[in-house]
Formats: sequence, structure tokens, C-alpha cells
Amino acid sequence: MAAAAALARLEQKQSRAWGPTSQDSIRNQVRKELQAEATISGSPQAPGTNVVSEPREEGSAHLAVPGVYFTCPLTGATLRKDQRDARIKEAILAHFSTDPVAASIMKIHTFNKDRDRVKLGVDTIAKYLDNIHLHPEEEKYRKIKLQNKVFQERINCLEGTHEFFEAIGFQKVLLPIQDQEDPEEFYVLSETTLAQPQSLERHKEQLLAAEPVRAKLDRQRRVFQPSPLASQFELPGDFFNLTAEEIKREQRLRSDAVERLSVLRTKAMREKEEQRGLRKYTYTLLRVRLPDGCLLQGTFYARERLGAVYGFVREALQSDWLPFELLASGGQKLSEDENLALNECGLVPSALLTFSWDMAVLEDIKAAGVEPDAILKPELLSAIEKLS
Repeated sequence: MAAAAALARLEQKQSRAWGPTSQDSIRNQVRKELQAEATISGSPQAPGTNVVSEPREEGSAHLAVPGVYFTCPLTGATLRKDQRDARIKEAILAHFSTDPVAASIMKIHTFNKDRDRVKLGVDTIAKYLDNIHLHPEEEKYRKIKLQNKVFQERINCLEGTHEFFEAIGFQKVLLPIQDQEDPEEFYVLSETTLAQPQSLERHKEQLLAAEPVRAKLDRQRRVFQPSPLASQFELPGDFFNLTAEEIKREQRLRSDAVERLSVLRTKAMREKEEQRGLRKYTYTLLRVRLPDGCLLQGTFYARERLGAVYGFVREALQSDWLPFELLASGGQKLSEDENLALNECGLVPSALLTFSWDMAVLEDIKAAGVEPDAILKPELLSAIEKLS
């Protein structure tokens, strides 16, 4: 309806004009592109192209995957996208009962989101520990005043720092201050810890080398029997930065698309617009069609590199030492060596890839009278599913 209205407006403007204008060519171009779009939307997709329907809610009957899931590196538990941060924090807090030093380090790096502030605080703690290590006989380095401006601005503001000091052997003590009536609180290193300087050095190195604890994306690897539905994907809303409702609203509002078609755009403008569109996707679902027609499916971050897909496929192969290639729709070769993200290759929010053995190596193997093994590992084939 929006497209028809736009064309009607163009025709009205043209009828008022004294002679032909550039609107003629624009109107024709709009009509051609709208007709092409209607033909595509009303006919079956060409082989190898992706059919991505409107995102559906989790639990829908024919979703390609129920959602995006993660694995907690501390517990191994599978987590939903909306659970991951809370569950990881719970796992870190539970770790205090077994290894308080490691738990406090994880808390410092994970609970505090400002990475620059974390680095400043960690570097300051390391400086405190270095002073103790370099000057073990000097008492002043074994005491840290909690109301000290540097301590307050760089360390006290970070979650987990107090637990770290106590875990490595510091104790809170009220000490008198010269020319001051009230005592003040200090962290004082215990004599037991002072007698083991190597432990402080080890804890310092652990603190400096640590990274935030992040949930690992669960690939949700699945194997399907050969199917004519291989290029059709029903994706849940987890795969999009926008909510499902926002995406549906975008699909209903076609007037912007008509307006864009009415403007003569350069190739660079179109490519820039396409790149902005690709950033809507956080995850992508990939299927790899094997020579026997079976399908290997996995979930990836949209910004992961092609090498991650090659590694995922190689892990599933019976003969993982044989070189192979992955082809996008249209036969475009995706090189493992290229440092390209999946969204930069247009492989979002889903894509069907084609697996191909390196033909030269395969011919050498056959010439030697050796038949290649089954493509996928037996444990994967034993769990093969029917795609529906």
C-alpha cells in the first residue's frame, strides 16, 4: 500500500509537469524493483539462499533452535541468554568457600564493568605488593590506610578488592594516629604471610593476568538428515539486537524502503547502508551441507571470524586432517585464512554453507586405493535428527 501511494504521488507530480523529467526514470526504477521484490516474496527461494521468517517466541513449534544458550566456565551449567550474568556471579560467590583468592580475583575482574577503572585499581594493588616484596623489612609498606585518598579512589570503589586483601593475608586493624585522638582502620599484613613472600608474588601475578569470567557461547551442535528445508530458518528473537516486536514493526513499515528506492544511490552508499543493517545481528545460525547431504548446524557470534566455523566443522569430521573448503551460496569460497567476521561476509542472521573436500588431496587418496572414512564422527551420526 505504501509503495502504491508513493507511485501515485510520483505520477501526479509528473502529470502537472510540462515535459518529461528525471522522475520518469525514478518511477520506472521503483516499479521494476517493487515487481522484482513481489516476485521474490511470492515464489520459492533459489537453491542456497536463506529464508528467514519473522522471529518467533521461544517454544514455537518449528524454531531452528529454541534460543541462544551459554555454558558457565565454572560449573559447566547451560544458561539462557538472560541468565548468564546472574548465574556466573552466583558461581563466583560460591567459589569463595574453596579458593577465596581465586574467587576474589574473579570478582574484581567480572563484577566491575569499567575496564579502565579495574586496570587502575589492579595496578595500584600490584604496586602495594611490590613494595612489600622489595622492602620486606620496612613496616610502613606492610600497612595500608583505608582512608587514604589513593586507596579510596582506586581500590575501595571496586567490588572484590577487600575480599582479595583478606584472602592473601591482610587483616583489618585499628591503629592510633600521631596527633589524632581517634584511631584509623588499616590493612596490616600478617606475620605468617610476611614469612612467605613468594605467595604474595604469585597472587599479584594471578591478579594482573586475570580476565573477566565470561559465559561461553553454546554452539548447540546438531546433525540433520538430508532435507529440502536446509535453507529455511525459523529464528527466535535472541538472534537479534532488536526485540521481536521491533523487528515485526520494521517489517510492516515499508514506506522507508520506497523512499530509499526513489533516491539514486551510489554503490558506496548502498554498501554502507547494508553494513549498518548487518550490525542488527548479534548471533548467527549456520548450517553446513556435507557431500552426503547431511547438515551440520551450530550457533556463532555474528562477529566471530571464519576460522571459528572451520574449527567447528573440523571437530566434527572423522578425518579431521583432510583439507576442505566451505562455500557460501553462489559458490563463493570462504577462506579460513581471511580475517573476516561472519557479518562482514553476509552470513547473518543465518546461512547455508556447502562443504567440499580439497579435490587434489582427495584424488591422491583415491589413487592410493584408499577410500575416505565416513564424513562425520560416529557419535554425531548416532544422534542424527530429521529437520522439520
